Amino acid sequence: MKIEQKSADRFDWPLAFLLLMFGAISLVAISSAQTTGQYGINFIPSQIQWYVVGSIIIAITMYFEPEQYKKAAWLIYGAGIFALFVLYILPESLDLVSRRNGAKSWFHLPGAGSIQPAEFMKTFFIIGLARVITKHHEKFSEKTLQTDFMLLMKIGVVLIVPLFFIMMQPDLGTALVFLAITAALAVVSGITWKILLPIFVGSASIGGTMLFMALYAQDFLTSLGFKPYQFQRIYSWLDPYSYSSNEGLHLITSLNAIGSGEIFGKGFKDREVYVPESHTDFIFSVIGEEWGFFGASVVICLYFFLIYHLTKIALELKDPFSTYIAAGIIAMITFHVFENIGMTIQLLPITGIPLPFISYGGSSLMGNMLAIGLIFSMKFHHRTYMFKSDEED
Repeated sequence: MKIEQKSADRFDWPLAFLLLMFGAISLVAISSAQTTGQYGINFIPSQIQWYVVGSIIIAITMYFEPEQYKKAAWLIYGAGIFALFVLYILPESLDLVSRRNGAKSWFHLPGAGSIQPAEFMKTFFIIGLARVITKHHEKFSEKTLQTDFMLLMKIGVVLIVPLFFIMMQPDLGTALVFLAITAALAVVSGITWKILLPIFVGSASIGGTMLFMALYAQDFLTSLGFKPYQFQRIYSWLDPYSYSSNEGLHLITSLNAIGSGEIFGKGFKDREVYVPESHTDFIFSVIGEEWGFFGASVVICLYFFLIYHLTKIALELKDPFSTYIAAGIIAMITFHVFENIGMTIQLLPITGIPLPFISYGGSSLMGNMLAIGLIFSMKFHHRTYMFKSDEED
């Protein structure tokens, strides 16, 4: 027997509160970051605008039930692929696409700014993968090694198309996000570790071998088509002070900023270290310098509460399709946070991955709000049952 709940009771208030906290932190951090005058622009009105648009996206996304997303999954996935395809084939001479930091990743919309379709494709990709996994398990109730191989092949097909277009931009950071989402959903889907473990071990071995060769066998990699600037990124990560005039500058300034913040920071807008792109990818260095270890820990704890809350929702959901979507979103946000914070403290190489809900950027924020909108939808339309037998019917 279903238990009816009021709309207010079905709305996820804790999640809304967390988004409000991230919004406040974002505005404070961006306000401090732009005092360096790198661009001479006030980014606060734009960030507020994107948060308002993101809230509207959440409201619209929450209106539809998960079953409707399941039925429209291929249409949604296809729309994202089409956008990436158009971005790929359009010549830059038309001024409809723009290239930043060497990547052709943005549509330029006159009067509306730039839109990065890959940010939305992350969520579309999660929806597509969730449908593939759900339909596979519905068709093959008996789980065997053969059916697991079939599922893995299906997942690979869904991955390879967007991954191709993103690597052609090229955008390694976003490509890594897609791989992280895929790995997480492959594990959650129940594919046997007899298949997954060799793949993960093999991938780690290849990555480690490539890193070793980049350090000690550069000539061989160059003969395979690798470019010298690609090696420089690795060298500047491992030894930034030897490349302080170019590739290592970002990391050095970030480490100096965060380290100088010490325990409680220097205070609001009392920054002394200039960090390029501090309002976007390196926003965490601003938080570390002005609010110190304490402030940085608060931000990390908020992300922990967010991921914990999303995990709790995923465990409560009874619909497999919704559970897979929640798992994909958790993987996406977790990887973003780990990579962004990790690159600012030299734990990981620098990639163009923003800090979710805090870094300045319309496409990133709206893409994340779209993903969170799906969580709101699943929580809002989740049915509560008094008896388990009713739930299973």
